[in-house]
Amino acid sequence: MNHDTMEGNWKQMKGKVQEKWGKLTNDDLDVIDGKRENLAGKLQERYGLAKDDVDRELDDFYQGHEADRANR
Repeated sequence: MNHDTMEGNWKQMKGKVQEKWGKLTNDDLDVIDGKRENLAGKLQERYGLAKDDVDRELDDFYQGHEADRANR
């Protein structure tokens, strides 16, 4: 998923992001505002993950989100 697509779909994605990463607050989601870099940074901060691990998790998450959208 490219960055524009994520930002454009952020309102729909926020719920799924919070389901997957429950330590993120509503304030965190507002700050993230659909930007992958912001989401990655918050995940590193909240979960203590390495950048490579966060990138892998985000890639998997976005691929799953795109697959869900394609199946609708």
